[in-house]
Amino acid sequence: MATSLPVIDVDRVDLESPRAPEIARAVDDAFRRTGFCYVANTGIEADLIGAVFDATRCFHALSDGAKQAIAINAFHRGYIAPYTATNRSSSVARVTRPNLSESLMVMHEVAPEDPFFGKPLQGPNQWPEGLPGFREAVTAYQSAMTDFARRFTRLLALALGLPETYLDPHFERPTSWLRLLHYPPEPRGTPDDQYGAAPHTDYGFITFLAQDEHDGLEVRTRDGEWLSAPPLADTFVVNVADLLAQWTNDRWSSTPHRVRNRSGRDRYSVPFFWDMDLESEVGCLPTCRGPDNPPRHDPVRFADYLLPRLERNYAYRRQPAAETGSG
Repeated sequence: MATSLPVIDVDRVDLESPRAPEIARAVDDAFRRTGFCYVANTGIEADLIGAVFDATRCFHALSDGAKQAIAINAFHRGYIAPYTATNRSSSVARVTRPNLSESLMVMHEVAPEDPFFGKPLQGPNQWPEGLPGFREAVTAYQSAMTDFARRFTRLLALALGLPETYLDPHFERPTSWLRLLHYPPEPRGTPDDQYGAAPHTDYGFITFLAQDEHDGLEVRTRDGEWLSAPPLADTFVVNVADLLAQWTNDRWSSTPHRVRNRSGRDRYSVPFFWDMDLESEVGCLPTCRGPDNPPRHDPVRFADYLLPRLERNYAYRRQPAAETGSG
């Protein structure tokens, strides 16, 4: 499978650059066509990316017991074991088999003294023991990606014909997810409906994916063809998620994608999911509607959209509180 996803030089997302309008138009065109693109010249240091991949490999080399010691909790932070996440809320496939992958979920940090502490998805991260430098590498990458995502959000506003700061109020308390993923090689005889990540769309705003050197990601075009999105050096794969598509009145596409690791090798990837405040209401943007293009979706609060999907897709959220330790 060849890729036809565009590669966009984003010039370090410098909105003062004379190229900013050109870049915004290229992003708009890519998201109208497929909802996916690669971005290059991001300004994220290669050493930070290398360090987070080293940390990912080290974490997944731990014993099952060490990983299970920080099993995912009610705040949705921690280790997600193989065969415990099933994309039951997928709008693009009937998914019955859990994903053949494992991951560590790290989210935005919420300290006990924070007034939002204890509310849905608002809590501390869980960190493995016995991995010197692990937390530092992960949080450094998380910080760099948060800064990048804030600037990219302003680029998206420009691409939609809005003032560059128009979307900023929705990200004063962003919801961010950094997922350290491991896809083991698919065993011989793996059924066709068994995936590393089954066909799905992402929930919220936008995703920035760093890949190792192995293929596996595939993107479905509007005509139903699956395109490979192979790793390209010094790029991220970027895709529109569901609520950004709704915000744009479907001007931009939240495109189905899946992962199959048929490389015969362990595959690692690090997606950074950048989402709005859980209390943020997503309606139709003013530049994406008109007399001949009325809003297609009712406004929705992000938490009301997100939480039922987590309930359906993750086994730990369907267990009694006494079993999960969720209180």
